Amino acid sequence: MTEELPPIPDHSRMLTLQCCPPVWDSVVCWPMAAVGETVHSTCPAVFSLFSNNTGKVSRNCTSAGWSHPFPPYHEACSVEDDIPEESYFATVRLIYSVGYGASLFSLTVAVVILVFFRRLHCARNYIHIQLFISFILKAASVFIKDATLFAGEDTDHCTLSTAACKASVVFCHYCVMSNFSWLLVEAVYLNSLLLSAFPRSRRCLWGFALLGWGVPLVCIILWIGSRVYFEDTECWDINEDSPYWWIIKGPIVVSIGINFLLFMNIIRILVQKLNPRLIQFNNSAQYRRLTKSTLLLIPLFGTHYVVFNFLPDYSNLSLRLCIELCLGSFQGLIVAILYCFLNQEVQNEVRMRWMRWQEGSYGVVPAGAKGSQMDTPF
Repeated sequence: MTEELPPIPDHSRMLTLQCCPPVWDSVVCWPMAAVGETVHSTCPAVFSLFSNNTGKVSRNCTSAGWSHPFPPYHEACSVEDDIPEESYFATVRLIYSVGYGASLFSLTVAVVILVFFRRLHCARNYIHIQLFISFILKAASVFIKDATLFAGEDTDHCTLSTAACKASVVFCHYCVMSNFSWLLVEAVYLNSLLLSAFPRSRRCLWGFALLGWGVPLVCIILWIGSRVYFEDTECWDINEDSPYWWIIKGPIVVSIGINFLLFMNIIRILVQKLNPRLIQFNNSAQYRRLTKSTLLLIPLFGTHYVVFNFLPDYSNLSLRLCIELCLGSFQGLIVAILYCFLNQEVQNEVRMRWMRWQEGSYGVVPAGAKGSQMDTPF
């Protein structure tokens, strides 16, 4: 951090134009500047992880190339020499890589189970499968994006603008949007079950599919068009102060807000239905089961994203990295456990198939495996 960079010589074409070329100094991307011009850049938001003070760094464009940054980064950004930010980010990346890897494996197993066992086929599990797939695609897109954008330490992020890196960013944004959309679908479906207002028809499921996969696709197409025609810079991975970023962020913010309101409504409905004076003997166990399941699923529908939902992208960056990357990467694993592996209906079906396989006959059916509670959310 404290090592000063030597002046960077201009390319021959830049010399004839009396300009300094854009350059990446491993901290900031300095744009093209004319000879004699002084360029100012604020300290990267990442430095807020180690200090609350942010400043500015400047560089002069001379006939010999870019000057040294002044004041140096460690002085302007109030970063101590011994702060191991490289190990910090390596640790964060290791944690979310483990989280997404575990989620990817567990969700794949869950999808295979729900698809393989025909007795588990119903509208509820159809929606669960779509949610699982969105989590799988989200985890895969993160790995693809990291492999493309951070393939090497010597990558010049000022000039990196390939079709592959842009495609990886687009794919990642689409998967993230689809994941939030299917979380919204789950919340809407759970509300409709509690209100006994879910229309059992394929048309409704097609509507959910359109909301989960179609709406994000439309938003992504609009965002791609805006970046191509108005802001075709780098790999489209930097969206700070970009008005076009709201084409993607806007629907996500709205979906998180609606999800939060739907969960408040779920709690209100359950409190009313579990009123001892109003509850009926026949459905008391069912509503108590719904209450337990709902309380377990509240943090899994993106409720934790409400903390940063209406704040700028670079506010409280350290806490945001911890919640959205580290904790969020394990979200798919927890969803797979609660939606599938701990589901009593799934456990009964797997147990029944296992006993049949052991006995070598399909004529013996365990008593506890009969019956299916298809009208409950879990």
